[in-house]
Amino acid sequence: MESIQVQDYMKRAVTFTKDMSVAVAVERLIDSNQSGGPVVDGANKVIGFVSEQDCITRMLESTMYREAVASVGDFMVTEVKAVKPYDSVIELAQSMARSRPRIYPVVDDDGFLMGIITRHDCMVAIDHHLHDAYHAIAS
Repeated sequence: MESIQVQDYMKRAVTFTKDMSVAVAVERLIDSNQSGGPVVDGANKVIGFVSEQDCITRMLESTMYREAVASVGDFMVTEVKAVKPYDSVIELAQSMARSRPRIYPVVDDDGFLMGIITRHDCMVAIDHHLHDAYHAIAS
């Protein structure tokens, strides 16, 4: 199963910019049904990550204190765990089983965004591989 690579199961990412308002970020999350995503600079290099939890926390704070809505750059996580396209899905799934995050940006060797991979994507990859292995044994 070690041959299952991230690039075979990653998908296109909904992205954010540090200057984007939390309201726009929330709309993107809702429309995409994605629970978070990478924040990229103008060159599509990953500079942060924003999650539903980050957005809802900021929305509640804005409501409670009647403040202007913040930008993504004000609350994004800047220490982003990312994976490479050639990384093992199995190793990533083992890491995901122990801790967060649930979504990883997939970046090339220079840190440019290629897509994302989620826990769900890892489950699909492993399930496909197990079914293929089962059918090979049963044949």
